Amino acid sequence: MRATLNIPDELIKEVQKVSGEKSKTKAVTIAMKEYLKQQKLKQILCLRGKTGFAFDWQEEEKKEIEAQAGRERAIGKRG
Repeated sequence: MRATLNIPDELIKEVQKVSGEKSKTKAVTIAMKEYLKQQKLKQILCLRGKTGFAFDWQEEEKKEIEAQAGRERAIGKRG
């Protein structure tokens, strides 16, 4: 999408310098993506302690290992 924006020259130069991009378009795109990522992370962090989500990764890993062993046994019986 093409857009006409009034962005201060110094701000664009700083974004280009920090991002390492020579293209203004690429530098602004990187900056916008990073901004969105940070905002989404803030939203997720605001939910901390507000949900009833409990994930036991060790239990899930155990289930996956058992399932994989079962798949391997099934393949072994066919071969």
